Amino acid sequence: MSNKPPSIGVVSLGCPKALVDSEHILTRLRAEGYEISPSYEGSDLVVINTCGFIDAAVEESLDAIGEALNENGKVIVTGCLGAKEDVVMAAHPQVLAVTGPHATEQVMQEVHKHLPKPHDPFIDLLPPQGVKLTPNHYAYLKISEGCNHRCTFCIIPSLRGDLVSRPIGDVMREAENLVNAGVKELLVVSQDTSAYGVDVKYRTGFWGGKPVRTKLYDLCNALGDLGVWVRLHYVYPYPSVDDIIPLMAEGKILPYLDVPFQHASPRILKAMKRPASTENNLERIRRWREICPDLTIRSTFITGFPGETDADFEELLQFLEEAKLDRVGAFAYSPVEGAAANELADPVPEEIREERRIQLMEFQEDISTERLERFIGREMTVLVDEIDEEGALARSPGDAPDIDGLVIIPAGENLEPGEFARVRITDCDVHDLYAEPI
Repeated sequence: MSNKPPSIGVVSLGCPKALVDSEHILTRLRAEGYEISPSYEGSDLVVINTCGFIDAAVEESLDAIGEALNENGKVIVTGCLGAKEDVVMAAHPQVLAVTGPHATEQVMQEVHKHLPKPHDPFIDLLPPQGVKLTPNHYAYLKISEGCNHRCTFCIIPSLRGDLVSRPIGDVMREAENLVNAGVKELLVVSQDTSAYGVDVKYRTGFWGGKPVRTKLYDLCNALGDLGVWVRLHYVYPYPSVDDIIPLMAEGKILPYLDVPFQHASPRILKAMKRPASTENNLERIRRWREICPDLTIRSTFITGFPGETDADFEELLQFLEEAKLDRVGAFAYSPVEGAAANELADPVPEEIREERRIQLMEFQEDISTERLERFIGREMTVLVDEIDEEGALARSPGDAPDIDGLVIIPAGENLEPGEFARVRITDCDVHDLYAEPI
């Protein structure tokens, strides 16, 4: 009889919030003595954390489940697509079990059912920061689950539920464990970061021997005391965001906001059921930059939403011209099964949706380049991600991993991944900065 512990493969698809769920599952698996296998062949069972937001993500998830079934045969499905159990079972009835998102306990119950755990968990079997899927020097920190909005193009609340904020003490303990393990950058994620704490009736907790509120400002202030980069994602433009801009100006957290504006036409924003008006957003951006001139703002937009006219699209381009956002992504509208937007009148033809997306991105190129040009000749601190044939690949305070640009340092071969380095910016293109070590 083999003494080899049971081995499990884990496939993680979707957004950073799903990645955090996968990390929690991996942490539990390792705590209970399971081995983590990098291949289907070496696994006794496979767990697939799926995405189910848009059609392309559903297709990718179903394909991944099919591949795992063909290569291994024993598959547990979790994640957002798991909230649509009928879709999964219709395509792959042979899966062992299906659970929804953020369902670590249910996943572990199914694992135990089909592959009994080798022994009881002991806390010293794993590091205090858990098992991470990111490089050692940065980590995602999820502060809440779910969302209270009902945007017509989105089905996230039906998949992940209403907003549930984590107690601030729990968040800070996880953050401190990560920093003690060598993490240099905390990327704060949730479905609606600006709403952190609004669902908590009694908001006061304790950290560092002092009462601290479960509120975004207090969380950012406390995270800023840990001495690492703190970057905010998924920040709706609520008035409460105004309060944290001074923290950025003081250097406590990074001068970076990921704000999903989605559109600029008041008529389309109303059809989307999005908060805040275009006029308020432009004024808010102006005030933010007055307080924190180095603020980087990234956003995403949807082109071709049902009912979008040429005039609505021109209004969106005019917003970009006035807002001068640093980083912009765009998606051609894609109907999502179960979304209220599917019932809206005047759908835009698919080819026009895509044409507008391309036009928007081309329009933004000059704006993005202009925003980067202001850094040429300046010194800054960057975080090194890797070393390759181009030299060192790093990120500035204005660059989030995977979605933004890079700081390319051709003479940076002596730098180390995970190291903060001082550089002088020498050039830029549409997306990236070029620098030399100081």
